[in-house]
Amino acid sequence: MANHKSSIKRARQTIVRTERNRAEKSRIKTLRKKTLGAIAAGDKEAATKASTEFSSAVDKAAKRSVIHANKAANLKSKTAKAIAAIA
Repeated sequence: MANHKSSIKRARQTIVRTERNRAEKSRIKTLRKKTLGAIAAGDKEAATKASTEFSSAVDKAAKRSVIHANKAANLKSKTAKAIAAIA
């Protein structure tokens, strides 16, 4: 357990930050499932709309260092390829 005032505060901040990051990652996974579901259904319009929302969330997470920038690029690329394959 932390003993100094500053280390107690850092521990508290870490807990808050971890929860926030976990929620953001969960949101990204949900949006990805929604996008992939629309792709599997063959609905290009819905897939494009879901992909836009997913890409935005991934970019924001990468900007805040919740996920790595390369992982964000890979996720966006895979969904874009899958949408292009619908046509």
